[in-house]
Amino acid sequence: MPHHVPREIRYNFEYERRLKACFIGAGGHAYRNVYPTFRYAPVDLAAICDLDAARAQGFARVFGGERTYTDHAQMLATEKPDVVFIVTNYTDDGHVRATELARDCVLAGAHVWMEKPTAASRAEVEALQALSAQTGMKIMTGLKKTFFPAIEKLKDIIEGPGFGALSALSVRYPQSLPKPSERRDLVAMQSFLDHIYHPGSIIHFLAGPIERATFEWAGNTGGTVAALRFKSGAIGSLHFSAAQSWAGPFERVEAIGEWSHAIVENGVKLTHYRQAELPSYGRASSWIQPEESAALLYEPEFSLGQLYNNNMFSLGYAPEVLHFCEAVLENRPLTKGTLEAALEIMKLFDFYSQTPEGVAAAV
Repeated sequence: MPHHVPREIRYNFEYERRLKACFIGAGGHAYRNVYPTFRYAPVDLAAICDLDAARAQGFARVFGGERTYTDHAQMLATEKPDVVFIVTNYTDDGHVRATELARDCVLAGAHVWMEKPTAASRAEVEALQALSAQTGMKIMTGLKKTFFPAIEKLKDIIEGPGFGALSALSVRYPQSLPKPSERRDLVAMQSFLDHIYHPGSIIHFLAGPIERATFEWAGNTGGTVAALRFKSGAIGSLHFSAAQSWAGPFERVEAIGEWSHAIVENGVKLTHYRQAELPSYGRASSWIQPEESAALLYEPEFSLGQLYNNNMFSLGYAPEVLHFCEAVLENRPLTKGTLEAALEIMKLFDFYSQTPEGVAAAV
């Protein structure tokens, strides 16, 4: 089945079956990007929990939460939700607060959708995997970039006829890596942990597990360039373009097959350069390709009041929440945002935090 399957979206009130949902966290990111997705998902928001009672109450007024709590254990015991959404922050020592919260929710009998990062170590992800297997409860991480329409379509192109086997993948993303003496300090590495899930999820989704890697580091900016070898045999690069201008598009993804390649720029512009013959060298008078080999350009229009023009859809927030809810309602496995994907991203995090520059290491 293709990864990008256009669908008509149902509104919340149109669903015959809805999940009883609780939400832990009342912060700015959740307000902008997660709570609003419930307008298009099969959920009934029963309760909101936050350590700040006033914020929880304010969110409940805006988003239709029926009750509020400041103690998540009390909420879980009282509400007995089907699912819990978690969008929280970090502990003072740099651990991911949502990791333990997810554990508590699963033990209380609820499926969990949690915003990335899943955890601050591979061991913590593996513990959640074991708990999910033991209880049968689903735990999904919000890997939104694997739900970008452009990235989903890129995956279809890579797997489609005419592209050939993926031979190389290049990803650019603006992120800084701290100096070597700070890389085992979770507080110093908090921004890196928070953001490596974005390019990491794209890389795993498009190319699969990494076998080995090496990187170089720019001391003046913290930028890095890594060379990757995938278990599939493909090669790749991950460029953390720290210090690039904030006035331009943040990221770029380029996949090369066999005499075909495709590029996603700015998360929304996808160009597929299909297999084509090189015009007669030294004699060709035009660069225009025949229709059957011309490049294909996919780019959204921003004139109509369509859902796809909303960041909840173009940035994958609503699709990932729908994926989670439908997997729970239909009792089927998650295929994206899995703990297996989170574990591969944590392996990449460990590579950067534990490997000196210029040294090739297994990932």
